[in-house]
Amino acid sequence: MFDLAIIGGGPGGYVAAERAGAKGLNVVLFEKKELGGVCLNEGCMPTKTLLYSAKIYESAVNGGKYGVTAGEVKFDFAKIVDRKNKVVRKLVAGVGGKMKAHNVNVVKGAAMIRGRSAEGISIECDGQEYTARNLLICTGSEAFVPPIPGIETAGDALMTNREILASKEQPRSLVIIGGGVIGMEFASFYNSLGTEVTVVEMLPEILGGLDAEISAMLRDHYAKKGVKFNLSCKVTRIEGTTVEYLDIDNNTHTVSAERILMSVGRRAVTTGFGLENLGVETERGAIKVDERMRTNIPNVYAAGDVTGFSMLAHTASREGEVVVNNLTGRRDVMRYNAIPGVVYTNPEVAGVGHTAASAAAAGIPFRELKLPMAYAGRFIAENEGGNGLCKVIVGEKHGEVLGVHMIGNPCSEMIYGACMAIEQEMTVKEMEEVIFPHPTVSEIFRETIFAAGE
Repeated sequence: MFDLAIIGGGPGGYVAAERAGAKGLNVVLFEKKELGGVCLNEGCMPTKTLLYSAKIYESAVNGGKYGVTAGEVKFDFAKIVDRKNKVVRKLVAGVGGKMKAHNVNVVKGAAMIRGRSAEGISIECDGQEYTARNLLICTGSEAFVPPIPGIETAGDALMTNREILASKEQPRSLVIIGGGVIGMEFASFYNSLGTEVTVVEMLPEILGGLDAEISAMLRDHYAKKGVKFNLSCKVTRIEGTTVEYLDIDNNTHTVSAERILMSVGRRAVTTGFGLENLGVETERGAIKVDERMRTNIPNVYAAGDVTGFSMLAHTASREGEVVVNNLTGRRDVMRYNAIPGVVYTNPEVAGVGHTAASAAAAGIPFRELKLPMAYAGRFIAENEGGNGLCKVIVGEKHGEVLGVHMIGNPCSEMIYGACMAIEQEMTVKEMEEVIFPHPTVSEIFRETIFAAGE
């Protein structure tokens, strides 16, 4: 009898297993592929590894701006891919080491929920039955491929994030259907290496849901680098390697490329592991949970993408921690007001909390403060010719920090400070008393905040 069974070894599952094992629970973790889930194997980490290689290449190409030249700069796509694979193997092994260190029983195979009885929850895997007092479902999500007419004619030329990350050859041209985070990160990577990239996006702007001004700045940056953007356009048909789409005026256009990347979103995985045998309630194709990640069935929890709410690795990890904390006597609830979002393009984009648009939609009185990144001396020193922006959304009544949004390197490493400010409900006056190290790009947060007191 296990205290906790976890189905899915991604960021939600393996972090929960580690935390539960560290607290003395007897844990079994089922994973049918590789530990780390989509994030470590087919998403976050391999993508960021590729993007870093592209960033190094771009830095070398532009070294003359900084007074550094090193002859002809070249890249080796095969070696870039090999390094990505090496990084993934190392990270997966690291997760395995953590599981072993905390006495987590890892079972590789497809788990199937058989039912629930007075003895506990029964799970079968590879012909063996396991029983647990509690079950945490972390089955994640999968790329959504819409039923576009003619899509089957594309064959291997049509890829999702999984296939494009496994590819060992650089396409000469690439059409990306979807200008969200995943689409823009692949656009950044391939554009940096010289692939001709076209983005077809249904919304009027890329990175829907993020700050509109910052999204437009990123689009403008990549448009100048040669990426072609077709916004407010709906794909109507795929014929081989040709994508047909309608523009906002219902005019038909086509674009052809060597490869097509489908990047229109992800959907929760709720089938194939016996969820129906428990009667767990779902809503809009995802498992419904409360603030403690509890489902409608006692002792059954869900965390991560399978809940369909915030499909981010760090959200999944925190949700898993909430489950374990409650199981081990610490009352904990999941809060979603300070979850950061990052786009690892070059320049990076990061944001947390309310945008001006979301605050207005919620009827919250606010002020929008903003400063160019160039107000931070370190940014100028390290980003020759670059531009960036920091925006802070401040509550009008109490002066509390409601949201922070940035474009410019290295904002992915800076955004956590804004998360803490929002989580702790810090006000402008309180932030003015926080000392930031100088010179750092992060000072832009305080400088923008200080503008509120002027």
